[in-house]
Amino acid sequence: MSHSNLLDRTRSILAIIDVQEAFRPMIPRCELLAARIVDLVRGCSLLNVPIVVTEQYPKGLGHTAAEIRNALGNNVPVIEKTTFSAWASEAFREQLRSDGRDQVILCGIETHICVGQTAQELIENGFTVHVVEDAVASRVEADKETGLKRLFGLGAVPTSVEMALFELARDSRDPAFKDIQSIAKCRADLASVERAVGT
Repeated sequence: MSHSNLLDRTRSILAIIDVQEAFRPMIPRCELLAARIVDLVRGCSLLNVPIVVTEQYPKGLGHTAAEIRNALGNNVPVIEKTTFSAWASEAFREQLRSDGRDQVILCGIETHICVGQTAQELIENGFTVHVVEDAVASRVEADKETGLKRLFGLGAVPTSVEMALFELARDSRDPAFKDIQSIAKCRADLASVERAVGT
């Protein structure tokens, strides 16, 4: 029997919260955030982990960032909402229930508002929530840090893009492993470039 805090691809769903075009100029290093979420999308798609996307008031904030939309393709449900917590959306609740998943891999914007409220309500309703620390963001870094501190205190599980993907893959003999490894290598190369240029 697997430990409840270890991600299992048969029990997990990736939830991408409100990574929309209007946030691009407001979120520090938004392109890097989007690239990390694209890595999550690619990895979860390879491992047959379902994905759900939310958009907060898209009439005003626009749709999901273009690079993420391109990675998602056409078969991923996009749920429009006005509530800060995605759990308050009936369509979001129905999606999780229809997929029968009890582990939610959570990423997106903003850590201390929509991601935070979604995580709290998921935890209150019996889900194990893995918050991807390098794939969430807030306009102000202190708000992100406070949001994460609160969520981990409430029982959310900290993870990263690479940690989540390797947990889901689990075995180097998995047919998707080489592609997952390639995603990890590209991320490591990008991190090296960032360190070299001091970004």
